Amino acid sequence: MTVSEKIFSKASGTPVKAGDFVLANIDLAMTHDITGPLAVQGFYEIMRDEEEKKVWDPSKIVIIFDHQVPADSINAAQNHIMLRKFSQEQGILNYDVYEGVCHQVLPEKGHVLPGDLIVGSDSHTCAYGSLGAFSTGIGSTDMAAVFATGKLWFRVPETFRFEVEGKLPKRVYSKDLILHLIGDVGVEGARYMAAEYAGSTIRSLSIPERMTMSNMAIEMGGKAGIIEADEVTEAYLKERVPGYKLDPYWKSDEGAKYLDVRHYDVSDLEPQIACPHNVDNVKPVSEVEGTKLDQIFMGSCTNGRFEDIKIMADIMGNEPVAKGLRLLVVPASKTEYMKLLKTGYIEKLMNAGAIIEAPCCGPCMGGSFGLLGPGEVGLATSNRNFKGREGSAESFVYLSSPATAGASALTGEITDPRKV
Repeated sequence: MTVSEKIFSKASGTPVKAGDFVLANIDLAMTHDITGPLAVQGFYEIMRDEEEKKVWDPSKIVIIFDHQVPADSINAAQNHIMLRKFSQEQGILNYDVYEGVCHQVLPEKGHVLPGDLIVGSDSHTCAYGSLGAFSTGIGSTDMAAVFATGKLWFRVPETFRFEVEGKLPKRVYSKDLILHLIGDVGVEGARYMAAEYAGSTIRSLSIPERMTMSNMAIEMGGKAGIIEADEVTEAYLKERVPGYKLDPYWKSDEGAKYLDVRHYDVSDLEPQIACPHNVDNVKPVSEVEGTKLDQIFMGSCTNGRFEDIKIMADIMGNEPVAKGLRLLVVPASKTEYMKLLKTGYIEKLMNAGAIIEAPCCGPCMGGSFGLLGPGEVGLATSNRNFKGREGSAESFVYLSSPATAGASALTGEITDPRKV
């Protein structure tokens, strides 16, 4: 079996294969301040005839406020109040506004384990596949059903395996790699499949780099983006889960059946850019160099970790942000923010002219702050560049790695980081 088939077999209590329909037990459910209110309303609709309107297992539900934090409107404030009351009433762990972006907080707090079946009412929930879980985004009404029953129907997905070999060149990172894969297969190339990343290149990646890969599986249509748990996963989890020991079962068997397998050698890969207005509109940086920028957004659940921001800051050195350019830096969590603070990077970036914001989703989804105006051009280390994603429908968003963001912050235009 593939690792995804193994996870669904465990979750449904019977051996399954790709294409089977199963009613699966959920190990963890996550919702946030945008999608949570509708899930709560749906839960009460489902439970309206029940004497006790209690969720199936409060210890398996996590609520995080990250999209509109602190509340940027009366409606947002009302949503937060509703979710706080629901969390208190049900005994659910609610990180509120204090910790940061859901897809960073859950792994770093030890909520994700290899072999888990995880759902979240956010499309980038597939990020947790970086730790060997099958993790996928669902709608708010599906989440209501999970709150009530702890179960959800699935069609066990086929697996699209990406075998990646070779050492990534200097100043080329996992963000460049995932953009390259998405550009190759297209936005529907892995529709409702488990995108399984494997090969020597993937094994050499750190957990933060793997998170970037799994996070963007949805941008090729994937149901999940999964990487087999290994000693790198074990080391990460041992710091967060007392007594954790790697179970070698959670990997694909030799001879497992895949719908498609593609092979890549990344030894000569150059930095990649996703151009407006689709994530699969990917070009080498050499083809878009010199594009003038109004704003750079450094952050998001894709590339807002300490390692990402350090890459950008190190490339910038002691040079200032280019005149006329806005550089917004938003760490993905309080933990990542504190690492940057203690190592001096926050001070360094602020002295350079960057605007540092508290951990949240911020400009990624066009909420709270940092919106692009009509005709403005932005470069972001986030995961989507759809029309209107970061503000005006008449703006233009390019996606890049932290290294390209750092180089471009010095020049005010898209710049090849290898030339700085």
